[in-house]
Amino acid sequence: MALLRRAVRSGPGLSTSSSIIPPAILISCRALTTKLFVGGLSFYTTDKGLQEAFSQYGQVVEAQVVSDRVSDRSKGFGFVTFTSQDEAHKAVEEMNGKALNGRVIFVDYAKPKSDYGGGMPIARGPPNLKNDS
Repeated sequence: MALLRRAVRSGPGLSTSSSIIPPAILISCRALTTKLFVGGLSFYTTDKGLQEAFSQYGQVVEAQVVSDRVSDRSKGFGFVTFTSQDEAHKAVEEMNGKALNGRVIFVDYAKPKSDYGGGMPIARGPPNLKNDS
């Protein structure tokens, strides 16, 4: 990773928007990419439609509409990853509050993913009764 960062900083002909760097490397090195949260999406918005809407502001590494596991229906929000902070900032300024597929969307920087424990819940049984007699 350090070698990649040095190459990006020092190479005059090599920039983060260059097609030489594969998207997988940009995603794995979060310092080089910026992820945006997009809320208020229409249920009919697809990954491709989201990518096309945001690609006019810069190189989109990944665009993902989050969908429900059971019904496979969109949850109404998604994420867009840009190769640079400048492109992401421009997209936030331009797209926040704009209409996309008939719905007004809200765009902001994504927050780091929190670990909510996930997996199977632990069954603890009924609460213990305290007797103060």
